[in-house]
Amino acid sequence: MKKFLLSGVVFAAGLAFAGAASADVIIGVAGPLTGPNAAFGAQLQKGAEQAAADINAAGGINGEKVVIELGDDVSDPKQGVSVANKFVGDGVKFVVGHFNSSVSIPASEVYAENGIFQVTPASTNPNFTERGLWNTFRVCGRDDQQGAVAGKYIAEKLAGKKVAVLHDKTTYGQGLADETKKALNAAGVTEALYEGVNVGDKDFSALISKMKEAGVEVIYWGGLHTEGGLIARQSSEAGLKATMMSGDGIASDEFAAIGGPAVEGTLMTFGPDPRQNPAATDAVKKFRDAGFEPEAYTLYSYAAVQIIAAGAKAAGSVDPQAVADNIHKGEKIPTVIGELAYDEKGDRKDADYTVYQWYKADDGKITYKMLP
Repeated sequence: MKKFLLSGVVFAAGLAFAGAASADVIIGVAGPLTGPNAAFGAQLQKGAEQAAADINAAGGINGEKVVIELGDDVSDPKQGVSVANKFVGDGVKFVVGHFNSSVSIPASEVYAENGIFQVTPASTNPNFTERGLWNTFRVCGRDDQQGAVAGKYIAEKLAGKKVAVLHDKTTYGQGLADETKKALNAAGVTEALYEGVNVGDKDFSALISKMKEAGVEVIYWGGLHTEGGLIARQSSEAGLKATMMSGDGIASDEFAAIGGPAVEGTLMTFGPDPRQNPAATDAVKKFRDAGFEPEAYTLYSYAAVQIIAAGAKAAGSVDPQAVADNIHKGEKIPTVIGELAYDEKGDRKDADYTVYQWYKADDGKITYKMLP
């Protein structure tokens, strides 16, 4: 009899523990936490962690505590799938990530099959939300929107100049370059050069020689800050005086760290600076007080957690499918980057891009600002 009672106590304790564990809302945050794109991974991590802390301080999601679990994909698609599978095994039901489109897309298949809701702060390739999956959402815009803005700007503001369209052969980089090329061609501009390089390349002398021979005056770069910064610096060193333009993949201070003074004057497309949104004032102060500048996708990641929380509250459930169904209704969700509303694909209804320029600030730092 005593043995039976002891077993019952242990069983009851196990149930209590399981109940406590299941009461947590586990949100996986996936991105390049290490490697050459770790600056962006830090933005995703810091943004989500601060959002979770603030939501927990206000009572959690439907009274349940938010717990963040990190997954490092190193910007590698295969590693991204491994992270996705680990999240499945760990009971993650919501994911903020990934950063790279080439990682988000294959990972989303794993999440969809296993009932996991995914919202990416940064993956802009249209295919992420064009496959009819129930679980894919993004806080950012799309490359067909971003490329249209870049192509129009070059055609109108840099009219008559010879353009080279370069990309890094990735889902994001080539996709963005192709959308920009499409917009340029539609505006009557034919590129003087269209070339792809490999991620990780360090020496672009042969490519720069080609651009000099072609008389290139504008370089459009579809890719990240890593190779983009090197192309800018090496072009300047080789005497190629060309204006560079790129997308959100260079929206990191690391671009200037790599390219140095050569990046001054570089043009860039990105959404309106979320740090200037009144809704972000308190969050921005918390980041800066902690010694972290919330540039680029930091506040997008914060907003991703807010979207999950808002969807769960409106649905009255933390079931991922119920949350997704609620968000697909298109009702406006207040976030630190403004009110967001979603269509049936999981794309923002109001995504917009503007043009920035890199410049040297009064303190000597090379950074970027929105153009009027």
